Amino acid sequence: MKLKQELFNQCEAFVNKRLQTVEDIISSNQKGLQSETKSSAGDKHETGRAMLQLEMEKAGQQLKGILQMQETLAKIDLAKKSNIAHLGSLVTTNQASFFLSISAGQLVVDGKPYFAVSVSSPIGKLLLGKKENELIRFNGKDISIISVL
Repeated sequence: MKLKQELFNQCEAFVNKRLQTVEDIISSNQKGLQSETKSSAGDKHETGRAMLQLEMEKAGQQLKGILQMQETLAKIDLAKKSNIAHLGSLVTTNQASFFLSISAGQLVVDGKPYFAVSVSSPIGKLLLGKKENELIRFNGKDISIISVL
């Protein structure tokens, strides 16, 4: 399944790019903290350190989310064939095509849009376990499932 492999590769690239960004932020903040300790004392110094600490905590939370995405991708078995939507399925509906994986947003393969969605997202939860020709209701719209690969 070349299409699913390409979507999977794009999801991996998305996660790796996010990981690199967060690692750069953490590295930059660590350098900032080290230089803050060498600078002048006083309120300005304490405020700067507190801001950097908050940035580090935020980056840590982002890193945790990225690691969870990596774990989710590691669970995907592209060779698994099933007509029931599961993690790693490509679900085509009359509205859009969804790759049940991680929340990576819109991906484009051969000029066609696909949406990488987490199975814990609202649309992902609705699609999970569904089969061809089933209907789901999302945001007040009836959506029919055309195929599950």
